[in-house]
Amino acid sequence: MDDIVAVPTPDKNDPDFWAALAAQVEPAWVDPTLDDSLAMDDKVLDAVRALARGISTRAAAYRAAGKEFDPVLMAAPDVQLAMLRALYEAKQSVDRLAESAATAAGRSGATYVQLGSAWGGLKRQSARLKWPHAVVKRSAGESVPLAYAGGSAVIHHDPDAHAWWYAATGADRSEEESGAVYATSAETIARATEFLLAHAEIRGD
Repeated sequence: MDDIVAVPTPDKNDPDFWAALAAQVEPAWVDPTLDDSLAMDDKVLDAVRALARGISTRAAAYRAAGKEFDPVLMAAPDVQLAMLRALYEAKQSVDRLAESAATAAGRSGATYVQLGSAWGGLKRQSARLKWPHAVVKRSAGESVPLAYAGGSAVIHHDPDAHAWWYAATGADRSEEESGAVYATSAETIARATEFLLAHAEIRGD
């Protein structure tokens, strides 16, 4: 509880909000409880079942016949194979999201030791192998690429202005280029990440 009380909680319009955002909180998380894990299982299962019904040949046949797909049909071996395929897609999604989170954390100052610890206790070298581009050593004027939420950004430093700026393209192809107005790379990355999250979903025509 003392750790929670010590964490600053400024509102976004407070002048120290971005400085507080860039200051890493330790510990960064508490371990989830069994109830937390089971609740996540339920949410993942709902998403996977929906995808399995969408890709199942048997379910497609029921839709074509204008018939309801009774939940008991999920027990059919072919539907369970569709479930397995959907679970593979869920794993791919997790891997993509993990890479995005690791990159955003690493580019904002997290170390490979911290990334590995967050990923179930990986050793530093294993975390480096898993996300080789998450943590980069850079000179003051070097640009920093960032991929997040299906989009990408490049974080630039303007040594003449002693300021940082970003150019970003969201997953929906929206683009934004900020002014050179940010005091730190961490704030710039946070601002770029905010933009990428706001434009994470590709909109239909």
